[in-house]
Amino acid sequence: MKFEVEVKIRNRLGLHARPASRFAQLASEFESDVWLVRDGYVVDGKSILEVLTLACPKGTELIIRTDGKDAEQALEALRRLVTGRFGELD
Repeated sequence: MKFEVEVKIRNRLGLHARPASRFAQLASEFESDVWLVRDGYVVDGKSILEVLTLACPKGTELIIRTDGKDAEQALEALRRLVTGRFGELD
């Protein structure tokens, strides 16, 4: 089953190495496929290197897409991570 949600990067430094790592690590905990989409460019959300290629400063809007057995749970967990600014307090 496929799901998607639009999110905005809200932490001051954007989607830099630490939050990209947290995103990829959390995405990898799920069986479902996870993709991040920015301006039509789609990357594997389980790959830190691919996530970093999106070069997302604060204010960037992204789409998180999930597909698979636990897609809904993956989408919600990743949405919470992004909207919670990856745990950064900036």
